[in-house]
Amino acid sequence: MKFDYSNPYTSTRIPVFARNVVSTSHPLAAQAGLRILQQGGNAVDAAIATAAVMTLVEPVSNGLGSDAFCILWDGQQLHGLNASGCSPAAWTPEYFQRKYGKDAAAPPQRGIDSVIVPGAVGSWVALSEHFGKLPFEDLMAPAIEIAERGYLVPPVVQQKWAAATPILQSQPGFAEAFLPWGRAPQVGELFRFPAAARALKAIAATKGDAFYSGEIAEAMEKFSLAHGGNLKVRDLANWKPEWVAPIAQDYRGYTLHEMPPNGQGIAAQIALGILQNFDMASMPPDSVASQHLQIEAMKLAFADTYRYVSDPSSMEVSPLQMLDGAYLASRAKLIDVKKAQDFKAGNPVKGGTIYLTAADESGMMVSFIQSNFMGFGSGCVEPTFGISLQNRGHGFSLNAESPNVVEPRKRPFHTIIPGFLTKDGQPVMSFGVMGGNMQPQGHMQTLVRMLDHGQNPQAACDAPRWRFNHGLEINAEGAMKPELVQGLGALGHKVEVINDSYQDFGAGQFIWRAGEPAVEGYVAASDARRDGLAAGF
Repeated sequence: MKFDYSNPYTSTRIPVFARNVVSTSHPLAAQAGLRILQQGGNAVDAAIATAAVMTLVEPVSNGLGSDAFCILWDGQQLHGLNASGCSPAAWTPEYFQRKYGKDAAAPPQRGIDSVIVPGAVGSWVALSEHFGKLPFEDLMAPAIEIAERGYLVPPVVQQKWAAATPILQSQPGFAEAFLPWGRAPQVGELFRFPAAARALKAIAATKGDAFYSGEIAEAMEKFSLAHGGNLKVRDLANWKPEWVAPIAQDYRGYTLHEMPPNGQGIAAQIALGILQNFDMASMPPDSVASQHLQIEAMKLAFADTYRYVSDPSSMEVSPLQMLDGAYLASRAKLIDVKKAQDFKAGNPVKGGTIYLTAADESGMMVSFIQSNFMGFGSGCVEPTFGISLQNRGHGFSLNAESPNVVEPRKRPFHTIIPGFLTKDGQPVMSFGVMGGNMQPQGHMQTLVRMLDHGQNPQAACDAPRWRFNHGLEINAEGAMKPELVQGLGALGHKVEVINDSYQDFGAGQFIWRAGEPAVEGYVAASDARRDGLAAGF
């Protein structure tokens, strides 16, 4: 691929060219990864160190109580790691209906009954054991130092911190951990997290055992039971991350790899499989025609994803059926190029997240994502060890007919998705676009720009985005040209222009392999919608 290195969009970033590179949404985390690479670690070591630091410097999006997924190229082949947690053994529809009433549709959005087993720490340990070079304790050192010494709160994180405070300040442990001033921090204010430092030291010394069966696990059970929850040590001890094969979808001579369900990555693959039936390269990238087709393809993809995706044990169709070429061609025929539509699911049987990526000169490339889900997750923070707990339990349904109905020790529908691109079986790009259901939308929009139009990763990252919500409703980023917004509206899209760049339009990190890693290296991009950095040497 020969990119166009001009950038038609307003940007504060330029691509980074290096043989060893880390890209994520906070500079201190990216630099922690570089520090590990300079100490002789590989891309997996760098990713783990970066992820640990991210739990501290972007607590609005992730924490030690997060879930995680990873796709990595080890130099020979792709591997997938599903480190999403499962529900406690006590969870059933009846458990929630007794507590929240017969009309409850899902577990609560916040609070202790939205918390399931956190998987991120388990992912760090599994990745280190299988692919790391340096001792696991070394990888925790940068995070421990930052937790103890503190860091100055940056602008974008501060905005979301302040926005979340009124919603979560009454949740157990939240104010103690994240409002030591009695309020949200100001930009440039020093934040220390000594409780998290204690946890990281215990995790480092025991290679995660303290978290899942030792003193941290015991503290989490005590905290959960004290506040009316039911997460127990046995739930933590019985959980393990799962190595899986990523699923693949071809597009324009490349192959997009995503994690299989219970995640929503398949939505990006469905959308691209639908767009494969249109000549996207013949349309200007920011034209009404191009953007309309992408929006409609994404709607069709979400219709099937929300209907069918759950824990694989509960799915009534397979990913292969959902990605069948003939089926996707039939879905493409439903698109009216002159009118926006509200699509329903088809029948395939017939036919508040952080993302980081790292690559090294040996050729190893890591696509890694971890999340507390909605900003700060459940809002609950175990105080002794600073475990900010995710709220992935809210992703379950209480409808007995749903494939995503809550059951004991089951994984819920998940939004976080790392992406990976190959060509002819060889690695091309590790990438991700964080931000709720914006993630597959961001995967699709940026890939169309790169693969159909030759835009370089930073330009594709900087381009204004839209976000499909439901029905005919979409949001458009404030930087989108007025004539494009008006043109989409004329086709029947209900467009609202908004300026919240943090969550609503995602934030991407991209590492594209430019050639032989030890010679040419990589091209990296980091989204200006966050406080991030792509850095290398």
